[in-house]
Amino acid sequence: MNAVLLPRPPLADPPEPYDGMPVSEADYWQFYYLGHEVTYEWNNGILEEKGVSDYLTFRVFDWFIQLLIEFLRAHPMADRVGLEMGFRLALSNKVAIRRPDYGVVRHDNPVPLTGPAQSYRGTFDLCIEGVSTSSKAMQERDTVVKKGEYAAGGVPEYYLLHHSPKLRQFYRLNTRRIYEPMPIAPGGIVRSAVLPGFQWRLDHLDQQPPLETLMNDPVYQDYVLLNLRQERQRADQAELRAQQEQVRVEQERQRADQAELRIQQEQGQVERLVAQLRALGIEPKGVD
Repeated sequence: MNAVLLPRPPLADPPEPYDGMPVSEADYWQFYYLGHEVTYEWNNGILEEKGVSDYLTFRVFDWFIQLLIEFLRAHPMADRVGLEMGFRLALSNKVAIRRPDYGVVRHDNPVPLTGPAQSYRGTFDLCIEGVSTSSKAMQERDTVVKKGEYAAGGVPEYYLLHHSPKLRQFYRLNTRRIYEPMPIAPGGIVRSAVLPGFQWRLDHLDQQPPLETLMNDPVYQDYVLLNLRQERQRADQAELRAQQEQVRVEQERQRADQAELRIQQEQGQVERLVAQLRALGIEPKGVD
């Protein structure tokens, strides 16, 4: 009698036990930087699992990145990179390899971004992180640890995005290489110094209005959807020209009608005069 083979229950994928594991920097780059379901950073010899933001934070992050993309499209002064590209921070007390959610490198940065690179060899001009609140340690890593590392490493601006305004921060490096909150102008407007002209309203991070509604806002009109605005301006100008042409044609028609009316009136006057002369027995010369 043949044995009946029962279906084998699926095996659960064991979680990677690498968070907190000590590895050398060389091994990190070779074995842990790429090729894992979990993204790892490296903090002075220790692997650190990179946290994941929640969906509401993603929406804030996505809206803000759309603004940044629009700005750099209108004012191409920098390159941007996502996909958690890592960069090395050689600090006075340690070495860390961090992988910000988004980075910006100005064109005048002494270390430009290059095509096939999977890591960045310089220092980002701007780092943006979506704050992870999946654990207290991950939240503190974004809001405290990386803040200190990026400041010591010379990252000029550091933005922390989260759906809660309490965890949302925009930092600028001062002359003492310490982060301080970026000034908030009247109307709740924040302006970047790293990207001159890049500015936004703080309340829009909560509202996330469609970009089309921002085109005529003086805060955004210098960079948001410039191509669409220009297309609409060209369409409006073309419509105005068509209306002006229509008015011109109508005026020409009216002038032609008035000229025809004058001719008819003059012809009528001549006919009446001829009739009056003939009634008097006078035949006008040159009249058929």
